[in-house]
Amino acid sequence: MQAMIRRDYLIIGAGTGGASVCEGIREHDAKGTIMMVGSETALPYERARLFSSVLGKTSAAPANLAIHDAAWYAKHHIDLRLNTVVTQLNLERHLAVLTHGQTIEFKKACLATGSRPRRPQAPGANLGNVFYLRSMGDVEALREMLEFEKEIAVIGGGCVAAEIAALLSQRSKARITLVHRGKHLWARRLDEETGLWLNGVYAKNGVKLLMGETLNGFEGRTVVRNVQTKSGLRVAANLAIVAIGAEMNNGLFLNTPLNYPTGTPVNEMLETDEKGIFAVGDLALYPDKIFGGQRRVDHWGCAAAQGRIAGANMSGKKRIKWEWMPHLTRTVFDLHFDFVGDFSRPSTRFEIEGDRAKKKFIIRHYNLTVLSGVTLCNQPEAAVEAAKTQVRDWKREVKRYES
Repeated sequence: MQAMIRRDYLIIGAGTGGASVCEGIREHDAKGTIMMVGSETALPYERARLFSSVLGKTSAAPANLAIHDAAWYAKHHIDLRLNTVVTQLNLERHLAVLTHGQTIEFKKACLATGSRPRRPQAPGANLGNVFYLRSMGDVEALREMLEFEKEIAVIGGGCVAAEIAALLSQRSKARITLVHRGKHLWARRLDEETGLWLNGVYAKNGVKLLMGETLNGFEGRTVVRNVQTKSGLRVAANLAIVAIGAEMNNGLFLNTPLNYPTGTPVNEMLETDEKGIFAVGDLALYPDKIFGGQRRVDHWGCAAAQGRIAGANMSGKKRIKWEWMPHLTRTVFDLHFDFVGDFSRPSTRFEIEGDRAKKKFIIRHYNLTVLSGVTLCNQPEAAVEAAKTQVRDWKREVKRYES
């Protein structure tokens, strides 16, 4: 029988959020024992750079993406268990069972399990050469196949699908087809005129766009050969990449009070209703002090910032309240976009400053009279920070008026 391992802190998930939790703890507690477990074999890495680094024209070595090298974890006395998952979690007794049967008794824990790619309920979704990208292993496997396949289909119209299609069109000699059910890319973050302009940018760079088409299934015996849409179109594809969103990795606590359809509820300290259990990243459903209500953000920048605050709060030496102005970045071709604010609801009015033709502009999104978000293309950091301030000040004025 294996002896029980005791740790002050258990971090479940070894991604951006988990690594940041370790940073936050160590900033305020140099001696508490920490264990971090994660299913991937690579050290926690910068997920934001994963696609561009591995699939770009000059691929980076995995080690270059690491947030910290192995020596950092050793120096800070962090018991890092890669290729390891928690198979059982007892919230009341603060016990966790690992892959190989080891039992961990912990004082405090943080859930940083992230998310997984959403899979379509469509025939052939499990055929060979149908890729769902999330981990470094997924992306490296895709890179190995790119030299052999000449017809590639990308399914989706969000940030990941758009980035992948742009990268592959610059790297690969294959014909790239993007299939999306909407009229244009990034429908929630771009007005229609700008979205159609962006469609044109993709077309000029050799990406064939099939807009207004919904996936019906994948055809092939063992390996995908065609992608079929519900309108009856057949798109030749030796390789298909599905990027239609993500789902939370909540299986570990599926039947516990921590599981809600919209996320794991946390308070402004990022602690759940279960004392000593925190959550960050893709899971955390937090009270939104800027826009109101509750919000869950699936983005590495938010996970990193939450991790440091959760780590500080877990240490008990510091109490920091969480507040976040949503900010997402994406680069496609020679266009760098910053999306600042709330894009969860359709905008009713847009104000455009700058020139699309010059690839430098700002779009302000309004819900009735309220500024809810700002899209910036190829703008300096000062403009991004100004947009954050403008949205925040606007919300404060609205709240003051409503009160």
